Amino acid sequence: MWYLYTFAMVAGLANAIQPGSNATLAKTSAQPFFASLVVVAVSGVALLVTGLVTGRLSVPSYEQATQIPWWAWCGGVFGAVITLSQLFIAPKLGAAPFLGTLVTVGVLSSIILDHYGWVGFEVHQASLWRVLGGVLMVVGVALVALF
Repeated sequence: MWYLYTFAMVAGLANAIQPGSNATLAKTSAQPFFASLVVVAVSGVALLVTGLVTGRLSVPSYEQATQIPWWAWCGGVFGAVITLSQLFIAPKLGAAPFLGTLVTVGVLSSIILDHYGWVGFEVHQASLWRVLGGVLMVVGVALVALF
């Protein structure tokens, strides 16, 4: 199980670095939407190569695709929102307040998603400790943003 946490930590590091990288691409090219397309294209190529190298790339059949809930197809839109926020918002807020807000809202939203088992997650009750953890994150982000 340790390798899952290790990969999550690497993803967290990437999540902290990516807004600066993407914002720099947008700023130096003077084309934020071009930068967004580059980010998506590079991500697509990286996923394609990884899928091919590992032998895990496959396309669902028509029957399988029709069984996928409509909301499961919206991930790309959410990814675009995140990428655009990195390009336009992160440079104005700064790395720590931007990422702190992004992660904290993600955790608070995740507590609700887990509690109700929405969008494919297993139910995990919003215990007092989970809610308190979310509140502490809000306090932490406020401190980071204010100071």
